[in-house]
This record gives sequence, C-alpha cells and structure tokens, in this order.
Amino acid sequence: MRLDSKVALVTGGAAGIGAGIAERFVEAGASVAIFDINGEGARAHASRLRDKGLALAIEGDVASEDAARGAVEQTVAHFGSLDVLVNNAGIEVSGPIATLNSEAWDRQLAVNLKGAFLFSKYAIPRMQRRGGAIINISSVRAFVSYPGGAAYDSSKAALIAFTRTLALDHGEDGIRVNAICPGYIDTPMTEEWLKTVSDRNETMRQLLAVHPLGRIGTPRDIADAALFLASDAACFITGTALVVDGGMSTAGH
Repeated sequence: MRLDSKVALVTGGAAGIGAGIAERFVEAGASVAIFDINGEGARAHASRLRDKGLALAIEGDVASEDAARGAVEQTVAHFGSLDVLVNNAGIEVSGPIATLNSEAWDRQLAVNLKGAFLFSKYAIPRMQRRGGAIINISSVRAFVSYPGGAAYDSSKAALIAFTRTLALDHGEDGIRVNAICPGYIDTPMTEEWLKTVSDRNETMRQLLAVHPLGRIGTPRDIADAALFLASDAACFITGTALVVDGGMSTAGH
C-alpha cells in the first residue's frame, strides 16, 4: 500500500500512535504535517522523518479554532494540497462523575472531540475538489467501559457517531471517513498509567491474559491500519469503525 504524492496532516503526531502513523505514512511515500501541542516533540519527530521523506512540524492546541485553521492552511501552503487527515490527538481524564470537575470534563471533550470537529471543518473544503480520507482515532473504550472512564469513554464514543455522519455528508465529495478503535497500545500514555498501579508486573500479566493474541499493541499496529484506510485499497470503505485491539474486546474486557 502506497501514498505516493499524497499529503497528510496528523494531529497529536509527536509521540505514541500519532508518531507511528506519521512515520508509516512517510515510509509509504506521503508528505506529512505533524501537529502537536508539544512543539519541541513535533519538530524532533519531523526532523527524524526527513531522512525518509518530507515532514513538517506545526505547534498548536487542537481545541483552538485559529490553530486548526492555521494548521490546514500551513500544510496546504507548504505541500500544495491535503489528502489525508488523521484526528489522533487525545488525552484521558479519569474519575467518577461525582468528583470530576467541569473544567476537566470540558478539556476532555475539547481535545478528543472538538479538535476532530475543527480540523475536519477546515480540511474538508481542501479535499472536496480532489477527494480524500479522514481517519478518527477512537478507542475500544467506545464499546467497553471501565470505572472512572465516563469522560474519556464518552469522547471516544462520540467520535464514532461523528465519523458516521461525516461519511454520510461527504461521500459525494469523494471523501471517505473512518475510525480506528485501538485497544491497549504501548504508548507514553499507557506507560504513565502503568506508573500509577501498585504492581506493574501483575497488571501486565492480567492485560496479556485478556488479549487472545498474547500481547498488547504497538503504534505500528495502528499505523498499518491507518495506512490501509488512507490508501486506495480501502476505496470502498467509509463510515466504519475498525477495532484493532488484539481481540481484547471480543471477551468483553
């Protein structure tokens, strides 16, 4: 699968899943703009990727309309077009609703949901003349919930509905819109969570036990799925949510 001559914009592309997607796209021949609130991280990753192809770093907050509009404009100005948008940027806010403050709830939805809305809003007009693909990174947590996950799970479930509606609204424009729902992935966010558990080894043992494939995922696993959905191999796929979780959710975990 190739993305030769394609231009992609990946939000949250400095680390974790986003960084993996950006790298995989560059390897497949795409030019990639890496957008992240961590500007230093975005610039460092773009610098590494320039050995393999074309990469651009853009710093900003996905929840800012000016930043979203500017990122799309900068990508088009630098590379000449925009063919693929990956709405990957996300955070996780945890805690029971009774003790969760409204600022944390608002920030959760601002990053995970509003960011996807803003970037899609400004990317779609750039794609309408030539077609394109939008990939929203949701989560198996849209389907399988855990205690204290109301804010995060709600944001990821909403992304599934957002994906379906965009697919309906813009199919005639030649724009395909799909979601990927990762399970547990070896990322900095997962690592930060593991630092909070009392027994890391036991937690990892339990995690592996609920994965039929016997391991948690890697950013490359999600990147390969994203490459498929962005490529012509998925030219008749839109409005779907692709679960990539090593089988974890098949047992309801």
